[in-house]
This record gives sequence, C-alpha cells and structure tokens, in this order.
Amino acid sequence: MLLATTMVVSAAACTADSSSGEGGESCALQFTYQGRTYRDVANVDFTVADKLGAATKPPCDDTGGQDEAEEAGTTETAYKVNGISAKVAIAVGDTPEEAVFVASYSGSKLPPEVQKLIDGP
Repeated sequence: MLLATTMVVSAAACTADSSSGEGGESCALQFTYQGRTYRDVANVDFTVADKLGAATKPPCDDTGGQDEAEEAGTTETAYKVNGISAKVAIAVGDTPEEAVFVASYSGSKLPPEVQKLIDGP
C-alpha cells in the first residue's frame, strides 16, 4: 500500500536550551539504516512511500555527559521516498506525516537524485 504524503523539510537538530546556563550543545540529525548513515537535508520536496523498517538515531553526546540509558540510541520508522533508492535517501519519523528526509552521502555534495528533488521540475 502506497502512503502518499508530500512534505517540505527544513533542517533539524537536537539542541540544549542555552538559557539554562549549560553549554550550547548541538547534534546533527542523523540515522543509520541497513548499515548506512543518513544525514538530514533541508528544503526537499518529497513523497513518502512504503514503510521499510526501523532506523536508529544515535544518541547525542557532544558534551561527553551521555547517560548510559541513551547509549543504544532510539529507533524510528524508515519509509521509502518515491523515486529514490533507499540506498540514497529515506524518510524517518513516527508517522509518514512527521517523517523527515535524510540522505546517505559524504562530503558536501548531495547525490544527483537528491539535488533534483531540491531543484524541482
């Protein structure tokens, strides 16, 4: 069954409240799925398709004070993105409507399939 949900996603990150007097903790949004690491990509117009399985969000530990209970990370549902191989990009979230677009790439150059979604028709 195809779940058709079109979304525009902006970059997301986990950040600590700097007004609490603690350091400005910040972690990039990333997930692992089938041995690949996916990072968030902003301003992508995409359509969520079939449910793929579970993606793992590693714990945020940029300050070295990570709780032992968080060491394994959390899991969320991974969804296929219409028109793109799951090896290149997936959508991740509790529901298709809440899913964010993440892509597997290194460096600063996005895969051509992802760039095409950003550039539009």
